[in-house]
Amino acid sequence: MLKCTINGKEIEVSSGATIMEAYHKLQEEIAYYCWHPGLSVAGVCRMCMVEIEGNPKLQIACNTPVAEGMKITNESEKVKESVKWTLDFHLINHPLDCPICDQAGECGLQEFYMTYGKYNPEMGDRKVKKHKVVDLGSQVVLDTERCILCSRCVRFTEEVTKTNELGIFNRGDHSEIGTFENRPLNNKYAVNTVDICPVGALTSKDFRFRQRAWYLKEFETTCNGCSTGCRVNVFHNQNGLFRVKPIYDEAVNGHWMCDEGRDIYKHINLDQRLRHSKAGAQQVPLEKALETAKQALKAAGSSAALLITAQYTQEENQAILDFFSNELKSSNIFYWKNNEETFEDFDGLLIRGDKNPNTQGLMNLLKEKSASGSWKDLKAKVESGQIKTVLVAGPEMLSVYPDLNEKVTVLSKTQTIWLSTCEHEFFDQLSLQLPVSGFAEKNGTYVNYAGLERKIQAGVKFVAEALTLQEIVSAFRGANVSKTNEVAL
Repeated sequence: MLKCTINGKEIEVSSGATIMEAYHKLQEEIAYYCWHPGLSVAGVCRMCMVEIEGNPKLQIACNTPVAEGMKITNESEKVKESVKWTLDFHLINHPLDCPICDQAGECGLQEFYMTYGKYNPEMGDRKVKKHKVVDLGSQVVLDTERCILCSRCVRFTEEVTKTNELGIFNRGDHSEIGTFENRPLNNKYAVNTVDICPVGALTSKDFRFRQRAWYLKEFETTCNGCSTGCRVNVFHNQNGLFRVKPIYDEAVNGHWMCDEGRDIYKHINLDQRLRHSKAGAQQVPLEKALETAKQALKAAGSSAALLITAQYTQEENQAILDFFSNELKSSNIFYWKNNEETFEDFDGLLIRGDKNPNTQGLMNLLKEKSASGSWKDLKAKVESGQIKTVLVAGPEMLSVYPDLNEKVTVLSKTQTIWLSTCEHEFFDQLSLQLPVSGFAEKNGTYVNYAGLERKIQAGVKFVAEALTLQEIVSAFRGANVSKTNEVAL
């Protein structure tokens, strides 16, 4: 370990750590564009200048290792003047189109200009015009005029995805980011380049021009798109959810997430939701639907069946499994496994074939209950008439259950109570539908593929009648379930 002093504060860092890493460990502000903790050091933006006692020249923090006893500052006038002029060079050809830029409100150029800039530009030459609205692939658009050539996106495709679609072409002030011929930016992690772009050069087609950053709130949770369980931030306002971005989690996803996971917010919004209870295709009051379900399960008793997916939290699974085994005295518990052919697939980075957030957790609970029934077993009992009442803890993410229609067709022969987040016209042939809360509307725990527990957090509530499985079980036991506002933030 090494001791150094940063802006008058003493800190201890590991041998080999850079000054930039020391600044971040101390949570001291420092300007930078090209450095990123998940990528190699490029040292091209020259913004992270620091003054080291005894050294006549300023040094870049990102590529300078800490030495024992170093005294470092970025608060001197010499450093501030250097950063101001470096920023001025970055802005020579920048279009300054903040009013229409998606990055406005969370842009490094804006932030550092307000800290180090506020100057009258002295460059007399006209700006170099470059390409705008460049379609890089299925997910990302490039505005070359805004690019400051930090090379983060290029390094990402070289070092993380190893797909090498991006490069820097031409020379001098005509240099531009672009894709190689016949190699569009279509890898499954492409939108990470938008996340790490410090300016508004790279924008996501999905989020582009939809919202301003300052109109959005955010909350931290866990991605429910597959069994990896990436930590994410979900951005929202009173009109719905708008985007999902990764949060650093050393043990799970590092700094990244896949593009598939960025779509998990869409099914939470009202246009896809089951908003009210239904008997067949007809809307019924929530209280009546809960009472009907309660009486049906009570009448069936030990012959009632539970078909459960790995889309729910540990707390929800525990509640509904206990209800079946302890109160209904039923051992008819069956696991619905989706995507069986690709279930064990893994791309070597983050994407897994198991498209459920809590498979490992559910398997642990089913093992405790000695419940090993599968869909095949339930189907046989339904078709033989042994089981006539089924409660289905259905999938929240309908898109990852390709066998949905097949299952509903079989279950339509029984008295089926379907618990669902999303609406689907095919479900109208079932006896009863109850709306349940999505991942962004409840607290709980997922257990990922490696057995690591990760929490989810309720950040929004868009459907008044949507309940968690614990609330539904409480209602089956006779408790009154209070409804919340249609939209609560």
